[in-house]
Amino acid sequence: MTSRLLRRASLIIGTMSAACALPAVAQDRPVAFTGATIHTMAGPALDNATLVIADGKIAAVGTDIAIPADAERRDATGMVIMPGIVDTHSHIGSVAGADRSSPVQPDVRAMDAINPKDAGIAKARAGGVTTANVMPGSGWVMSGQTFYMKLRNGDTVEDIAYLFPDGGVMGGMKMANGTNPIGDTPGFPGTRAKSAALARAAFTDAQAYCRGDRKAKDLGKEALCEVLSGKRLVHHHTHRADDIMTVLRLQREFGFKVLIQHGMEAWKVAEELAAAGIPVSNIIVDSPGGKLEAMESRLETAGILERAGVLTSLHSDDGIIDSRLMFRQAGIAVRGGMTREGALRALTINGAKQLGLDARVGSLEPGKDADFLLISGDPLSVYSHIMETWVEGERLFDRTTEEGALMATGGYGAGSPMELAHHHWEVAASENSQ
Repeated sequence: MTSRLLRRASLIIGTMSAACALPAVAQDRPVAFTGATIHTMAGPALDNATLVIADGKIAAVGTDIAIPADAERRDATGMVIMPGIVDTHSHIGSVAGADRSSPVQPDVRAMDAINPKDAGIAKARAGGVTTANVMPGSGWVMSGQTFYMKLRNGDTVEDIAYLFPDGGVMGGMKMANGTNPIGDTPGFPGTRAKSAALARAAFTDAQAYCRGDRKAKDLGKEALCEVLSGKRLVHHHTHRADDIMTVLRLQREFGFKVLIQHGMEAWKVAEELAAAGIPVSNIIVDSPGGKLEAMESRLETAGILERAGVLTSLHSDDGIIDSRLMFRQAGIAVRGGMTREGALRALTINGAKQLGLDARVGSLEPGKDADFLLISGDPLSVYSHIMETWVEGERLFDRTTEEGALMATGGYGAGSPMELAHHHWEVAASENSQ
């Protein structure tokens, strides 16, 4: 590479770094989007409607609302506006969790192994994700604390964290059963029964600790006290119907809040889940493989759960399903019998309710965070594209830009400043050779 090209590449990277430090549009005055079809997820879709945002919040939404005199007006005629996606099960950010030293590690925190600059976060925004439950893996009975991520631009993990009212970083507790935690590593369970026994032992020990003076602090048991008190939600990886029922037994015994993650055979026990009031974060894989537990997955699962009255969301498990393909998940759910409205709710407000974040996100209502998408047409159409993603009143993805197009359509590394710089290098090299 010539010195001229090196200087140009350095300039590109420097310019991009500055761009990444600031949103594409920083909201310094109200913005009004007019003429759009708006899915608020708080009621019926609104035609020829207006959304007004101010100070990072939803100021107003409706078909007959006053637009502030100083507002920037955006004509969104022909566009669809809806809340940002709440992905209830993701692994973006190069996250990691427990190691092979023990099958039960509630003290491990996913936030300590998340890279806020990971390219997968930018790609997820290109797919419309604005909130994600980022989790460690499922090869353990208990692999650690999950992290509720707000997909802002951020330099540190604290910059992209949701916070509990007491100021602590929000997240749940990842657990798993079925074949995933079973293995030959010393101390790990060799059967489903032993997995359940290890979970019971951990919760029983924690109950005694939580009732004690807690002067000799045990970080793992402290986290389990948060689970037992209901502060921290259990995210339980489970596929088979019998494994789902084991989770329900544990939940009845210890009283923790739980969200079934995956639930590929949840269709077999939908009535039981509904009766117990247990929600499901479902994944729909249209070409199952890789594990026997997925053998009886069905495209109809989300629809069956919806009809049974189970609060159901859809997730990516990124990279099992790319975060940019969440609307495809919803479309497949509709093909399997879920209602269109139910599928859109499964991407937005249902997940927000499951994570306990529905006071802030998941629907477009005054006072909530201005997290929303501008879509070129019907969200469930393969011909539609997410054009813009806004997080707390800042446009952080714009498909019409070169960087945005790369994030939306590129492969491995898309969203990385180096990847875009490489593209510029190739263009410059081509021009230089002519």
